[in-house]
Amino acid sequence: MRTLILCSMTDISLLVSELHSTTVKKRRAAATLLGKSGNLSAIKPLIEALADPHPGVRSDIVQALGKLRDSSAIGGLIASLEDRDPTVRVAAIDAIGKIKDRDAVDPLIHCLSDTEVIIRIGAAEVLGKLGDRRAIGPLKDLEHDPFSDVRQAAETAVRKIQAKT
Repeated sequence: MRTLILCSMTDISLLVSELHSTTVKKRRAAATLLGKSGNLSAIKPLIEALADPHPGVRSDIVQALGKLRDSSAIGGLIASLEDRDPTVRVAAIDAIGKIKDRDAVDPLIHCLSDTEVIIRIGAAEVLGKLGDRRAIGPLKDLEHDPFSDVRQAAETAVRKIQAKT
């Protein structure tokens, strides 16, 4: 682990190699440090590592992509909205919200029908940030959601979108 800390943030090659470690802890640490590095050349190896079998690693990778705040990561983040693990999907929604790329509007609208409440809430919140009018109808469809937090997030998002346009 010491080698990860000693790695220069401008030379990310050691961190990238650690994304393929046999140790989950090392892969998670590498993803976190790559996100903190600010080095946009980390985006491609991070996206390639999204196939990791461990959901904690995938979640850390998605968070790292969000910290890098570059739209070149949006394809990998959109793909992560379909991850089988809800923590990865939540992290992807958060990362998309940081990047604010409207290419994610339709996939986020799809997330409004997710079985997980936290996914529906997060998608509504990010759609409100993005301000794209395509989301108004699907957000209004959540007015009958069984969970008040989802209904509240959707109402707030609609107000934000309407205020922007």
